[in-house]
Amino acid sequence: MSQELVSLEKRGPTTLITINRPKALNALNQNVLVALKEALDLADADPSVRGVIITGAGGRAFVAGADIAEMVDFDGVSSEPFAQAGFDAMRAAELCRKPVIAAVSGFALGGGMELALACDFIFATPESKFGQPEVKLGVTPGFGGTQRLARLVGRNKAKDLIFSGRIIDTEEAVKIGLVDRVVHADELLSTALGYLDDVARMGPMAVAEAKRVINDGTDLPLKEGLEMEKEAFCGLFDSADQKEGMQAFLTKRAPDFKGK
Repeated sequence: MSQELVSLEKRGPTTLITINRPKALNALNQNVLVALKEALDLADADPSVRGVIITGAGGRAFVAGADIAEMVDFDGVSSEPFAQAGFDAMRAAELCRKPVIAAVSGFALGGGMELALACDFIFATPESKFGQPEVKLGVTPGFGGTQRLARLVGRNKAKDLIFSGRIIDTEEAVKIGLVDRVVHADELLSTALGYLDDVARMGPMAVAEAKRVINDGTDLPLKEGLEMEKEAFCGLFDSADQKEGMQAFLTKRAPDFKGK
């Protein structure tokens, strides 16, 4: 993994992943996407990591979009590896068993908004901007924007944003349910870290299963989703974490979860 393009830093129980192309407003080229997936996979595999934050270097942009200079000469065949790299990176965030926060300062446009959508939560500053302007370039969103955005804010609002390519501010993003929390830029990372510190005190296997069931079950018929939840609930009773959590509750002490 290229630390020059995507850096990892441990902050207690949290891994901070920073996309590091500030001169290009952290635009996503294929190398960045591959490095991002590798970083997420490393965080997912590390049992000491209880949460992940993704952010962009420089403060002007989380990610201002995919790298148009790399895409301009693509055709239908040559664009496929790039699209696959985007698909794989976004899925790595979505499938990561740890909670993932997109800490958005500045622009989250195109592939940047799609990356934020693949995370569990979006924390943003009052000055942040969001949009899917791909139609202005003659293409559609390609890293999940048509699907994740519609599931999050509804089909018609997703159509509005994607068809028009318009950029929205944080106030509107909160109103439509896109952004979860708004904090000043100098408090963005500390707020995200504080949230994940709280989550780190919970049973990590339980958090991972809750994320999986919510993500996989939401689009199923209710009965199937409830069956999935029941299986996850019962399965956790075979874990050491369940024994520790309930014994700690009964003995009035803080649990010491091991993720086992």
